[in-house]
Amino acid sequence: MKTQKRPALPEWFKIRPPSTESFEKIKKQLQTTGLKTVCEEAHCPNLSECWSGGTATFMLLGETCTRGCRFCAVKTGNPHQEVDPLEPYKISQSIKKMNIDYIVLTMVARDDIPDGGAAHIAQCIRAIHKENPKILIEMLASDLRGNAVALKVILESGIVVFAHNIETTEGLTKFVRDGRAAYAQSLQVLKNAKKIAQNIYTKSSIMLGLGETEEEIIQTMKDLRDVGTDMLTLGQYLPPSETHISLKEYVHPDQFKKLEKIGLDLGFIYVASGPLVRSSYKAGELFVKTLVKSDNSK
Repeated sequence: MKTQKRPALPEWFKIRPPSTESFEKIKKQLQTTGLKTVCEEAHCPNLSECWSGGTATFMLLGETCTRGCRFCAVKTGNPHQEVDPLEPYKISQSIKKMNIDYIVLTMVARDDIPDGGAAHIAQCIRAIHKENPKILIEMLASDLRGNAVALKVILESGIVVFAHNIETTEGLTKFVRDGRAAYAQSLQVLKNAKKIAQNIYTKSSIMLGLGETEEEIIQTMKDLRDVGTDMLTLGQYLPPSETHISLKEYVHPDQFKKLEKIGLDLGFIYVASGPLVRSSYKAGELFVKTLVKSDNSK
C-alpha cells in the first residue's frame, strides 16, 4: 500500500475548532502534570469535541510503543522496560482535580515488559479508584501478546468496560497493523475478556476508508459479535502524515449510519458510527453510565 498525499476533506467532513472552558481546563491540567493523552499523541481529529465536552483519554506506560502499526502516529521504539513509578499517583491526582465520573484510559503496547505492563495498569486503576471511589473506568488495552494471565490482572482491577481494537478487516490487517498484532489474536483477547469477567462490557473499533468492502466490514462485525463483543465504534481513518498508510476514500455519513443499523441488528448493545467517531468517543459514556446504573439497581 503506497503512501500518498491525503485528499482534501469533503464538505460534509467537519472538525470542530477548540472551544469552551472545559477544553482549556484539560489542556492546562495536562501541561502541569506531564501526563499524555492518546488524543494528542495519535493526532485525533475529534480532540476538540471531546475536550470541549470535558473528556480526555489518558495514555499510560509512556509515549513510546513497541509496535509499529502503519496507521498510528504514536512514537515507536524500545522503552527498555522503563516505567514511571509515579504514574499511578499522577494520574489519580489529575483525575481527582478534574472532578469527572467517567474516564477512558489507554496504553501503548509494551512488548518489552513480560506482562505487557498489566500490573502497572492495574496499579494506576486502583490508585484512581482510591481517590475517586465512584468513578467509572474504561480501559482500552493492547493485546498483551495474548497473555490471558496479564489480561485477568487488568480485568480484576476495577474497570467497567474493557476495550481492544480490531482496527480493520482480516484481509487488511497485515498491511495496516504491526506484524505482532494478528486479527485472530485480537478476537481471542476479546473472547478471553468475556470468559474471565462476564460482568464487564467489551468494546472494539474499526477504521474505515482503507479500501475495505462493505461485505468485509460486516464480516468483521460478525466476528466481533461471535466472541461476545458488546459495543462497537466505527470511524473514518485519517493518515497522520504522508508516510503513514494511504487513505483510499472518505466514507459518507450515510454509509456510517447504514453500518450503525447493521451493527445493532447483529446484536451490539451500542454502536457509535460516524466520520469523527473514535474508539474512546465521548458519546458512549452516557450510554455506559446508564447501563452500569441499571445493573446496580437490579
